[in-house]
Amino acid sequence: MNPPDTARDLSVVLISLMRGVTFAEADAPLWQSLLGLQARVRDHVGVLGLELIVDEAEGYAYLRQRSAREGEAELPRLVPRRQLGYAPSLLIALLRKKLAEFDAASGDTRLILSREDIVEMMRIFLPDTVNQARLVDRIDGHINRVVEMGFLRRLAGQENRFEVRRVMKAFVDAQWLNEFEQRLAGYREQQLGGAAEREEVA
Repeated sequence: MNPPDTARDLSVVLISLMRGVTFAEADAPLWQSLLGLQARVRDHVGVLGLELIVDEAEGYAYLRQRSAREGEAELPRLVPRRQLGYAPSLLIALLRKKLAEFDAASGDTRLILSREDIVEMMRIFLPDTVNQARLVDRIDGHINRVVEMGFLRRLAGQENRFEVRRVMKAFVDAQWLNEFEQRLAGYREQQLGGAAEREEVA
Protein backbone atom coordinates (compact mmCIF):
# COMPACT_ATOMS: atom_id res chain seq x y z
CA MET A 1 0.00 0.00 0.00
CA ASN A 2 1.33 3.46 -0.91
CA PRO A 3 2.26 5.90 1.86
CA PRO A 4 -0.64 8.27 2.58
CA ASP A 5 1.15 11.31 1.14
CA THR A 6 2.14 9.71 -2.18
CA ALA A 7 -1.04 10.79 -3.97
CA ARG A 8 -0.56 14.36 -2.77
CA ASP A 9 3.13 14.32 -3.78
CA LEU A 10 2.15 13.13 -7.25
CA SER A 11 -0.45 15.88 -7.54
CA VAL A 12 2.05 18.55 -6.49
CA VAL A 13 4.64 17.26 -8.98
CA LEU A 14 2.13 17.18 -11.83
CA ILE A 15 0.83 20.66 -11.06
CA SER A 16 4.37 22.04 -10.99
CA LEU A 17 5.17 20.48 -14.35
CA MET A 18 1.94 21.73 -15.90
CA ARG A 19 2.87 25.24 -14.85
CA GLY A 20 6.29 25.11 -16.51
CA VAL A 21 9.83 23.94 -15.94
CA THR A 22 10.60 22.41 -12.54
CA PHE A 23 14.08 23.22 -11.21
CA ALA A 24 15.96 21.20 -8.60
CA GLU A 25 17.47 24.33 -7.07
CA ALA A 26 14.09 25.98 -6.57
CA ASP A 27 12.50 23.24 -4.43
CA ALA A 28 14.68 20.30 -3.37
CA PRO A 29 11.84 18.24 -1.75
CA LEU A 30 9.67 18.67 -4.86
CA TRP A 31 12.59 17.62 -7.07
CA GLN A 32 13.17 14.49 -5.01
CA SER A 33 9.46 13.64 -5.24
CA LEU A 34 9.61 14.08 -9.01
CA LEU A 35 12.60 11.75 -9.30
CA GLY A 36 10.92 9.12 -7.14
CA LEU A 37 7.62 9.32 -9.00
CA GLN A 38 8.94 9.51 -12.56
CA ALA A 39 7.25 6.31 -13.72
CA ARG A 40 3.84 7.40 -12.41
CA VAL A 41 4.26 10.91 -13.80
CA ARG A 42 5.05 9.47 -17.25
CA ASP A 43 1.92 7.28 -17.08
CA HIS A 44 -0.30 10.21 -16.14
CA VAL A 45 0.99 12.72 -18.68
CA GLY A 46 1.19 10.07 -21.41
CA VAL A 47 -2.61 9.92 -21.46
CA LEU A 48 -2.56 13.62 -22.40
CA GLY A 49 -0.09 13.11 -25.23
CA LEU A 50 2.81 14.53 -23.23
CA GLU A 51 6.20 13.16 -22.30
CA LEU A 52 8.34 13.94 -19.27
CA ILE A 53 11.86 15.21 -19.96
CA VAL A 54 14.22 15.03 -16.98
CA ASP A 55 17.85 16.18 -16.94
CA GLU A 56 19.20 15.17 -13.55
CA ALA A 57 22.70 16.48 -14.28
CA GLU A 58 21.44 20.00 -15.07
CA GLY A 59 18.63 19.83 -12.53
CA TYR A 60 15.47 20.53 -14.51
CA ALA A 61 12.40 18.74 -15.83
CA TYR A 62 9.54 19.73 -18.11
CA LEU A 63 6.69 18.35 -20.20
CA ARG A 64 6.81 18.18 -23.98
CA GLN A 65 4.15 17.37 -26.53
CA ARG A 66 4.74 13.83 -27.76
CA SER A 67 4.85 13.32 -31.52
CA ALA A 68 2.19 10.98 -32.84
CA ARG A 69 3.45 7.48 -33.54
CA GLU A 70 3.07 5.94 -36.98
CA GLY A 71 -0.59 5.31 -37.74
CA GLU A 72 -1.68 7.30 -34.68
CA ALA A 73 -3.90 10.40 -34.95
CA GLU A 74 -2.47 13.65 -33.59
CA LEU A 75 -3.97 14.76 -30.28
CA PRO A 76 -5.00 18.39 -29.71
CA ARG A 77 -2.00 20.37 -28.54
CA LEU A 78 -1.98 20.91 -24.77
CA VAL A 79 1.42 22.60 -24.35
CA PRO A 80 1.19 25.88 -26.31
CA ARG A 81 3.99 27.11 -28.54
CA ARG A 82 5.54 30.36 -27.43
CA GLN A 83 5.12 33.21 -29.90
CA LEU A 84 7.74 35.92 -29.59
CA GLY A 85 8.51 39.15 -31.37
CA TYR A 86 11.90 39.99 -32.83
CA ALA A 87 13.51 41.53 -29.74
CA PRO A 88 12.78 38.72 -27.23
CA SER A 89 13.82 36.18 -29.89
CA LEU A 90 17.03 38.14 -30.40
CA LEU A 91 17.76 38.13 -26.68
CA ILE A 92 17.18 34.38 -26.44
CA ALA A 93 19.45 33.77 -29.44
CA LEU A 94 22.21 35.94 -27.99
CA LEU A 95 21.96 34.25 -24.59
CA ARG A 96 22.04 30.81 -26.21
CA LYS A 97 25.18 31.70 -28.17
CA LYS A 98 26.76 33.18 -25.05
CA LEU A 99 26.04 29.96 -23.16
CA ALA A 100 27.62 27.85 -25.91
CA GLU A 101 30.73 30.06 -25.88
CA PHE A 102 30.87 29.93 -22.10
CA ASP A 103 30.65 26.12 -22.05
CA ALA A 104 33.43 25.86 -24.61
CA ALA A 105 35.78 28.21 -22.77
CA SER A 106 34.99 27.77 -19.07
CA GLY A 107 34.95 24.93 -16.59
CA ASP A 108 32.29 26.70 -14.54
CA THR A 109 28.65 25.64 -14.74
CA ARG A 110 26.95 28.99 -14.11
CA LEU A 111 26.93 31.82 -16.62
CA ILE A 112 26.23 35.08 -14.79
CA LEU A 113 25.54 38.30 -16.70
CA SER A 114 24.84 41.81 -15.49
CA ARG A 115 21.99 43.92 -16.79
CA GLU A 116 24.61 46.11 -18.48
CA ASP A 117 26.09 43.06 -20.23
CA ILE A 118 22.70 42.16 -21.65
CA VAL A 119 21.91 45.73 -22.71
CA GLU A 120 25.21 45.95 -24.60
CA MET A 121 24.62 42.57 -26.25
CA MET A 122 21.29 43.77 -27.64
CA ARG A 123 22.04 47.43 -28.35
CA ILE A 124 23.99 46.85 -31.57
CA PHE A 125 21.08 44.88 -33.08
CA LEU A 126 18.36 47.40 -32.25
CA PRO A 127 17.54 50.65 -34.09
CA ASP A 128 19.57 53.70 -33.11
CA THR A 129 17.71 56.14 -30.90
CA VAL A 130 18.57 59.39 -29.18
CA ASN A 131 16.51 58.34 -26.18
CA GLN A 132 18.89 55.83 -24.61
CA ALA A 133 16.90 55.67 -21.37
CA ARG A 134 13.83 54.56 -23.28
CA LEU A 135 15.88 51.96 -25.16
CA VAL A 136 17.16 50.52 -21.89
CA ASP A 137 13.62 50.44 -20.50
CA ARG A 138 12.49 48.45 -23.52
CA ILE A 139 15.38 46.03 -23.12
CA ASP A 140 14.40 45.64 -19.45
CA GLY A 141 10.96 44.59 -20.66
CA HIS A 142 12.50 41.94 -22.93
CA ILE A 143 14.67 40.71 -20.05
CA ASN A 144 11.57 40.38 -17.86
CA ARG A 145 9.85 38.35 -20.58
CA VAL A 146 12.77 35.94 -20.80
CA VAL A 147 12.86 35.67 -16.99
CA GLU A 148 9.16 34.71 -17.07
CA MET A 149 9.96 32.00 -19.61
CA GLY A 150 12.53 30.54 -17.22
CA PHE A 151 15.61 31.15 -19.37
CA LEU A 152 17.04 33.80 -17.04
CA ARG A 153 17.00 33.94 -13.23
CA ARG A 154 17.61 37.03 -11.14
CA LEU A 155 20.20 36.43 -8.44
CA ALA A 156 18.88 36.80 -4.91
CA GLY A 157 19.68 40.24 -3.57
CA GLN A 158 21.20 41.29 -6.91
CA GLU A 159 18.34 42.45 -9.11
CA ASN A 160 20.69 43.57 -11.88
CA ARG A 161 22.56 40.27 -12.17
CA PHE A 162 21.18 37.21 -13.92
CA GLU A 163 22.01 33.55 -14.33
CA VAL A 164 21.48 32.10 -17.80
CA ARG A 165 19.59 28.89 -17.06
CA ARG A 166 20.83 25.80 -18.79
CA VAL A 167 17.33 24.57 -19.62
CA MET A 168 17.61 26.99 -22.55
CA LYS A 169 19.72 24.36 -24.32
CA ALA A 170 16.75 21.98 -24.37
CA PHE A 171 14.35 24.51 -25.89
CA VAL A 172 16.60 26.43 -28.27
CA ASP A 173 18.24 23.93 -30.58
CA ALA A 174 20.92 24.49 -33.20
CA GLN A 175 18.42 24.56 -36.07
CA TRP A 176 16.33 27.35 -34.51
CA LEU A 177 19.47 29.31 -33.68
CA ASN A 178 20.91 28.95 -37.19
CA GLU A 179 17.65 29.98 -38.83
CA PHE A 180 17.41 33.03 -36.59
CA GLU A 181 21.02 34.04 -37.29
CA GLN A 182 20.36 33.89 -41.02
CA ARG A 183 17.67 36.53 -40.55
CA LEU A 184 19.79 38.90 -38.47
CA ALA A 185 21.62 40.44 -41.43
CA GLY A 186 18.32 41.16 -43.15
CA TYR A 187 16.82 42.70 -40.04
CA ARG A 188 19.84 44.95 -39.57
CA GLU A 189 19.82 46.09 -43.20
CA GLN A 190 16.18 47.07 -42.89
CA GLN A 191 17.01 49.00 -39.69
CA LEU A 192 14.39 46.87 -38.00
CA GLY A 193 12.04 49.82 -37.53
CA GLY A 194 8.88 48.52 -35.95
CA ALA A 195 9.24 45.12 -37.53
CA ALA A 196 7.28 42.51 -35.66
CA GLU A 197 8.73 39.40 -37.27
CA ARG A 198 7.51 36.53 -35.15
CA GLU A 199 9.76 33.67 -34.16
CA GLU A 200 8.69 30.43 -32.49
CA VAL A 201 10.31 28.57 -29.61
CA ALA A 202 8.66 25.24 -29.06
